[in-house]
Amino acid sequence: MIKQTIAFLGAGSMAEAMISGMVESGNIPAHQIIVTNRSNQNRLNEIQSKYGVRTVLKDDLNYGEVDQFILAMKPKDIDAVLEDLKYRIDPNQVLVSVLAGISTSYMEERLNDGQQVIRVMPNTSSMLRESATAICPGQYAAMDNVMVAKELLQSIGEVFVIEEDKMDVFTGIAGSGPAYFYYLMEHIEETGNAEGMDRETLREIGAQTLLGAAKMMLERDESPSELRENVTSPNGTTAAGLDALHQAGGGEAISEAIKGAASRSKEMSKELEGMLVGSK
Repeated sequence: MIKQTIAFLGAGSMAEAMISGMVESGNIPAHQIIVTNRSNQNRLNEIQSKYGVRTVLKDDLNYGEVDQFILAMKPKDIDAVLEDLKYRIDPNQVLVSVLAGISTSYMEERLNDGQQVIRVMPNTSSMLRESATAICPGQYAAMDNVMVAKELLQSIGEVFVIEEDKMDVFTGIAGSGPAYFYYLMEHIEETGNAEGMDRETLREIGAQTLLGAAKMMLERDESPSELRENVTSPNGTTAAGLDALHQAGGGEAISEAIKGAASRSKEMSKELEGMLVGSK
């Protein structure tokens, strides 16, 4: 059971997904979770009613009682938030950022020396507690606090500790990845429908097929290549389908999607940090 007090600075959809998973997991009592925003009391009332957590407007927050702050506001507001936090917290408290494009070094440079910062990236499957989440400790983050943050994030799925310079490729795989599978499902549905099957049944068939394949990869020792070979008989239907996929550039398209998303993630980080620096 986590004994620290957690405060969400921001109450948007990602914050709510994380709150939902944390409360449902039972790893942390709801009364140890505080949710804040600047002025939207109605939104705070909604969150409190649904999850039983404590809510308070940002200016009324008792910063001294918080062990970890989860930064979940809009990235454009980060400078103002960091400026405010700099004079309200001490290095024993931890900032856990879910903000895309904001590096740990950017935050550390705008806070007091030695301030603990951890950068994380959940994906939208956190709503179902099935997120693939990356976690990157900053240079001052104590390992025990990193482990608490990891335990919290395990409430919404699987957590992977990675180096921060790998965050862009992680974004290309896990951050953007759900959209690739939805795109695949769109084509499965369109093709099957053109052959006379109804869309509702096709959606269930396709989703179950993806789920089963994912479980095979997670629960068996074989590599993806070995699993593929196991279901591919020479001159059979799967071989014909894979050949068509190869001829259409399917494998290359997947690689290019990941690299394209990773490249854009890197560009967005530079653009955002440049915009924030330029606005000072």
